Amino acid sequence: MYAVIKTGGKQFRVEEGTEIFVEKLDVEAGDTYTFDEILMIGGEKTLIGTPVVPGAKVIAKVIKQGRGKKIIVFKYKVRKKYRKKQGHRQSYTKLVVEQIVA
Repeated sequence: MYAVIKTGGKQFRVEEGTEIFVEKLDVEAGDTYTFDEILMIGGEKTLIGTPVVPGAKVIAKVIKQGRGKKIIVFKYKVRKKYRKKQGHRQSYTKLVVEQIVA
């Protein structure tokens, strides 16, 4: 059984036991988090939401909060002596899916 969840402006296809990295959620490590926006549930019988599947949820355990690798954002304009260098590290939450309730 699998589900398609929506969080942080992205969609993820998850199964029980799947580890996923999502945009930072306001929860502590070790807590459980419930996703209510389930777009689709697949398996023996497929349920497609309009736009979400009513009564469905995905329960996940928070493993850790973290920050990704640094990326460099470099902007410049040709022949205008304009250069701008900036770094960015995106925050994330690592989850492991424990249960899919349809």
